[in-house]
Amino acid sequence: MRMLINVAETVVADALRGIAAAHPELTVDVENRVIVRRDAPVEGKVALVSGGGSGHEPLHSGFVGPGMLSAALPGEVFTSPVPDQMVRAAAAVDSGAGVLFVVKNYTGDVLNFDMAAELAEDEGIQVAKVLVDDDVAVTDSLYTAGRRGTGGTLFVEKLAGAAADAGMPLERVEAVARRVNENTRSFGVALSACSTPAKGGPTFDLPSGELELGVGIHGEPGRERRPMMTSREVADFAVNAVLEDLAPHNPVLLLVNGMGGTPLLELYGFSAEIQRVLVERGVAVARTLVGNYVTSLDMAGASVTLCQVDEEMLRLWDAPVRTPALRWGC
Repeated sequence: MRMLINVAETVVADALRGIAAAHPELTVDVENRVIVRRDAPVEGKVALVSGGGSGHEPLHSGFVGPGMLSAALPGEVFTSPVPDQMVRAAAAVDSGAGVLFVVKNYTGDVLNFDMAAELAEDEGIQVAKVLVDDDVAVTDSLYTAGRRGTGGTLFVEKLAGAAADAGMPLERVEAVARRVNENTRSFGVALSACSTPAKGGPTFDLPSGELELGVGIHGEPGRERRPMMTSREVADFAVNAVLEDLAPHNPVLLLVNGMGGTPLLELYGFSAEIQRVLVERGVAVARTLVGNYVTSLDMAGASVTLCQVDEEMLRLWDAPVRTPALRWGC
């Protein structure tokens, strides 16, 4: 397996040095693995902090900046950050208006963010938490009690970040984040396994000519394996899986997300098929985002995320954002 790295042991630190060089608008603490928007803390505004194992870029490091996250915490590859990182970040971004932790539902992340919240509150920082659990593929998984947190994290971070930038107090920002999560569902498909730097090869076996329906972002098993399907067939399966759990009566935000190893040519074709199914099912799409946003290293595949929105949520989505990976309106 060929990878453009030095050694597996420094792959996260090397990436952080690259982020620091490319984005001077961010403060990157390579040693402590904390990325903070350079103008933090922003006086009078709620701060958003999120993080998780590396390997899912641009989530979360690419979403730090005005209109989205105040700080991100990259753990080792597919490994949760630790409470010390979280507390350090909370202290760096808290202006006195409080901090919202956005936590994907994986056991390690949940335990560590819970511990960090207690430690931060001991230091006088007001903390609220929202758990993202949007993946409808399985009820429980290898690393999760309950549904996994996947592509819906982007919507939670964007809309809650806009709410914070609008000057909403902590309880309202938290309420927005919870409302987004409650109205968001995802489903992922793998065409190949991902490869971690430490292993240097595929993390699971997916025979050539087969795909995994409902795969997790760490390669966790999904619902079933089938012989290779067309983009049209995968779109039918994925959208139906989402709509079995979410029956939107309002327009939706659509995220067609690449897992890291699928070209945009294929993702846009897949997006067209997703839009076809949604039209057939009578679901109006308000906004569409296509690209690699919540990845799984080099996995080939894609996920579909729908977020039902009301007028306020759509305004928050359209609000300006300026981060390395998501930028508009400013």
